[in-house]
Amino acid sequence: MQSRVLYLSRTVKQLVVLSLDVVLALLATWIAFSLRLDAPHWPSGAQWWVYALAPVISIPVFVRFGLYRAIFRYTGQAALQATGMAVFIYGCLLMSVLAWQQWPAVPRSLGVLQPLVFLVLIGASRAFARFWLADVNRARAHCEGRLLIYGAGTAGVQTAAALRMSHQYALLGFVDDDATKAGRSLNGVPVFSPHEVPQVVAKQGVTDILLALPSATRDRRNAILSSLRPLPVHIRTLPGMSDLASGRVTVQDFRELDLEDLLGRDPVPPNAALLARELAAQVVLVTGAGGSIGGELTRQIVLQRPRQLLLLDHNEFGLYSIHQELQGICAAHQLGVELIPLLGSVANPARLKAIFEVYRPAMVYHAAAYKHVPMVEDNPGEGVLNNVFGTLNTARAAQASGARRFVLISTDKAVRPTNVMGASKRMAELVLQALAMQQSGTCFTMVRFGNVLGSSGSVVPLFRRQLSEGGPLTVTHAEVTRYFMTIPEAAQLVLQAGAMAVGGDVFVLDMGEPVKILDLARRMVELSGLRVRDADHPDGDIEIAVTGLRPGEKLYEELLIGDNPKPTAHTRIMKAHEDYLAWDDLLPHLNTLRTGAEQADLARIKTVLQTCVHGYGDAQH
Repeated sequence: MQSRVLYLSRTVKQLVVLSLDVVLALLATWIAFSLRLDAPHWPSGAQWWVYALAPVISIPVFVRFGLYRAIFRYTGQAALQATGMAVFIYGCLLMSVLAWQQWPAVPRSLGVLQPLVFLVLIGASRAFARFWLADVNRARAHCEGRLLIYGAGTAGVQTAAALRMSHQYALLGFVDDDATKAGRSLNGVPVFSPHEVPQVVAKQGVTDILLALPSATRDRRNAILSSLRPLPVHIRTLPGMSDLASGRVTVQDFRELDLEDLLGRDPVPPNAALLARELAAQVVLVTGAGGSIGGELTRQIVLQRPRQLLLLDHNEFGLYSIHQELQGICAAHQLGVELIPLLGSVANPARLKAIFEVYRPAMVYHAAAYKHVPMVEDNPGEGVLNNVFGTLNTARAAQASGARRFVLISTDKAVRPTNVMGASKRMAELVLQALAMQQSGTCFTMVRFGNVLGSSGSVVPLFRRQLSEGGPLTVTHAEVTRYFMTIPEAAQLVLQAGAMAVGGDVFVLDMGEPVKILDLARRMVELSGLRVRDADHPDGDIEIAVTGLRPGEKLYEELLIGDNPKPTAHTRIMKAHEDYLAWDDLLPHLNTLRTGAEQADLARIKTVLQTCVHGYGDAQH
């Protein structure tokens, strides 16, 4: 019977409880009359009005206090307080009506007695439902998951309330760093200290740990995750507590722990006044807007309230998706930004010329590029045409239309590259450096950074898919190492660096410490509550396979060609000083490179890249 109730739809449950409250309102009225008249009561005359008023007044009040929204999700003190306040307001309204009408044979004291009886009946019905359903919840939870909540603050307590009516988990306890809470209990649930967690996991068969730490710093979360990694538990984290409290999120929406939670850093706030000065009320163009980096740039730019935001991409679905998302952001924040989706390729100079002549953007963020190393290695002509000449086409169109700033999104793979993709991005940098020296009205700059977590082509989505398929996770080399940064942080720093440029600048983002990809794969397995299967642990769950370096892949990435980068006004942005070619010297090489790319002449392409790009063609390192 309990199971049938649990599987009823939310609307049906609400109607059942509402109907029950109507019956209880009538019953409370009958009991109140019987107690007041000292005999079993049968209504007559004006007394029928009291029976009618009880549900007519009480149900709207209960709806207003959210009793039917919350009853299936929350129990405990907060629900009792809401119920008590709702019945109090109802009693005041009922008493006012009785005092106003002064019906014969209706005692005035009924305005006090009936709400008191009603409160007892309502409270008893809620308590009975809670304990009646708790039996099946506990039985199901024992089978499906045994949970600890890390964090005994407001977020943790609210989460426990949400879980109490769920039938997925048995809540075994809280974990909290506060020594004054350890050894105590919250609503009957014990609170453990962090050093007790391994013993609790082993003794009580904990299967899941949920992080309820919305205000913890990134360093603190990293330290907690490091301490939990050796345990055979599935670690997840909370969605936004505002969503949870409003009922828009259920326990099924607790999100998997992303590697952003482990590798990301606490953000350094940008200079808001500087960004507003560069972007507010301006026409801004983002190329590659449908991609991961371009898309995040548009999300952050739109919050600065530009007059128009131009979204350029040759991928129809990607462009449609980001346009729809930005429309939602504008509506939610009442931004009033005109969003203009533009289908087109940066390799098409005629299309670019038309766009720039019509809209005349003041700020251009050039994120359009082919970035997948093996793909560009197999298609070098297309990679060069898109990455090098797409940049040149866009830069010339920006110059001709009088754009104020042009920011190229570059990559650490442009530094001493061993692949065509990296070399093509360095050539794009050289193009901008040469153009910047011509002293045009457009300020050209470039921002160089490493891998971003979750971007298209990133190893992280690949690992997620392989993990969901049961493995193996594939790593190209046991020693391969990369820098990582979250997409939002990278986009924020790009905007900040672009606003600081004076012309020809090569900005390098502080990527933190490099991460060994093999270690990253291990962390991903362990944070999913699984064990790596290897020679030392043949009974593990997921294997990590080393497949060999791909064409053009390096073991280590670098961010600087030269040495001694200079600091800037932002702690995570450095300014590099690197050699470049003057435009007259670079132009013949570009002409030869274009011919080689258009004719798919790999030898000619590589000859130009080896001549112009420092380090290209050297042995891998």
